[in-house]
Amino acid sequence: MDTSMTTNTTFLPSFLVRFLQTVQTPEFWKKVLELASAAALILLFFLLLEIILHRVLRRTMTKQKDQLIRKTLRYTAWIIAIVTVLQGAGVNLTALLGAAGIAGIAVGFAAQTSISNLISGVFLISEKPFQVGDVIQVGDVTGTVLSIDLLSVKIQTFDNRFVRIPNESIIKTNVINNTRFPIRRLDIWITVSYNTDLQKVAAVLKDLAAKNLYALGNPEPFIFFDKYDVSGINVLFGVWYEQSKFVDLKNSILSEIQARFAQEGIVIPYPKRDVYIRGVTELGATEQAAVRADVEAPNNNKERS
Repeated sequence: MDTSMTTNTTFLPSFLVRFLQTVQTPEFWKKVLELASAAALILLFFLLLEIILHRVLRRTMTKQKDQLIRKTLRYTAWIIAIVTVLQGAGVNLTALLGAAGIAGIAVGFAAQTSISNLISGVFLISEKPFQVGDVIQVGDVTGTVLSIDLLSVKIQTFDNRFVRIPNESIIKTNVINNTRFPIRRLDIWITVSYNTDLQKVAAVLKDLAAKNLYALGNPEPFIFFDKYDVSGINVLFGVWYEQSKFVDLKNSILSEIQARFAQEGIVIPYPKRDVYIRGVTELGATEQAAVRADVEAPNNNKERS
């Protein structure tokens, strides 16, 4: 048996020959079983610890902290398990760590962006500008925060898309937290014609806010006559609401404003322009009617077709 092994491994490197010979010994498999059992026990211990902490602290801890603690425990468990296996296998960890340190310097220069994201993630977790479950706006992206990690923030948009934003980008830009406070104000800009009674407009808007199911009475609605614009007078109508009622309030209040204004005779103007054609004003009534007929004829023909 030894002769066949020597013959079959003649062209193999010496370290591989020694490894193949060691694999065939019962002591090798006994050692493998011991190391695998030790690693499994370490992972199982940290898994049970994660479950216990989650159940004990879930009522007093935010989702962000819960995710951070669970991920930290998982990474710690794998590191301890790997170190235990390497030490049991006789690997010189001092030399390995020395080589890892030299390699880490080279990797550090090539991973400056990741390091920047990591540092930014630490600032985000400590500053807490938003939490898991908040609705935030970063640039042109708006959605619900799924997770806050050390390298990036994951967001689910309202049209069900997944967006990953690096922490460095969030630190460098403005972040709007739409759900930080329990109530918000919906600002609606309305333009009314110049011959409208503004006090009547204010009274109608206050009445609409008082009767709307989703509008809050406290704070009171905000009405502000802004300026004289090209088509009419701009009015700002601000209605307070609970953050979860945004869609319900906006759909209902806009339709109620349109219907009530039509009922009260309040006109919402639209931009208009009078176009004068040179030479047409100098013609008589008969000639002007003929010109209008010529202009309108193509449109009438299109309608018939």
